[in-house]
Amino acid sequence: MALHVIVGKGQVGTTTAERLADDGHQVRVLSRSGGRSTERIEHRQVDATDAEALTAAARGAAALYNAVNPAYTRWATDWPPVAAAMLAAAERTGAVLVTMGNLYGYGRPAGPMTPDSPLAATDTKGQVRARMWVEMHAAHQAGRVRVTEARAADFVGPQVPGDHSHLTRQLPALRAGRRAWVVGDPDVPRGWSYLPDVAATLVILATDDRALGRAWHVPSTIRSQREAVTDLATALGLDAPKVSGMPWPVLRAVGVAVPFLREVVAVRHQFDRPYVIDASATTATFGLEPTHWDGVVRATAGRVGVVE
Repeated sequence: MALHVIVGKGQVGTTTAERLADDGHQVRVLSRSGGRSTERIEHRQVDATDAEALTAAARGAAALYNAVNPAYTRWATDWPPVAAAMLAAAERTGAVLVTMGNLYGYGRPAGPMTPDSPLAATDTKGQVRARMWVEMHAAHQAGRVRVTEARAADFVGPQVPGDHSHLTRQLPALRAGRRAWVVGDPDVPRGWSYLPDVAATLVILATDDRALGRAWHVPSTIRSQREAVTDLATALGLDAPKVSGMPWPVLRAVGVAVPFLREVVAVRHQFDRPYVIDASATTATFGLEPTHWDGVVRATAGRVGVVE
């Protein structure tokens, strides 16, 4: 089997590494802190902004995965050097560059988002992500490198840390029988991407030439936050919660002292209107479908019931 090199050992990188190892591939994970290698997965300490080091570590690889996850408040400063280094390493090694993307680049959607929707973001984070894809695609079109990108909605699943999920961060309120306060309108539909489905999409994009030169959406489930939180409560054997949206003036005020919330306010459009991912092209081309939502919720509940 081929060598696959993943940059980043967070939730996406780790889940994808396990999927590749299960498929029998040679897997190498690169990260700033390194890690302990096993018979299944090799770890190396490499700075994701160092194109020379990335190139050396990716020699002979069939695919190079960008699963880096900069701090939410530092996308504008931290993403560009990582993206440039990854693109340079892929060009020098000939590895397919597979990037983990998201929906920010589309900006304020007028309907369900497809990979062909215009990259019309006006906020800083969305423009950063859109620019990354434009530069990757231009290099692909010029024949310098082979690229593809998977775009996902909100991550969900037992692999997602509780404080990184719009769903599981509601656990303290659910268990205490209190009202669950969510960001935005709790009743607008939005996408939820199960981490194993994310990994499956990344792997198929890296190994199927039909994926090259364009972006693809991860098959996902559409549920409102109220529905998703209620489903999780039910799976945990808890009473159905009351769910309300946090007032935006409160979030703005708190955001003065909490940078993360300030960034959330900047993408208010993702929470006040339907934010729906359409992955029909992925399903039609590769046969990938989302894991049934009941299974997603049960798996998530099983993890949080023990660990959280």
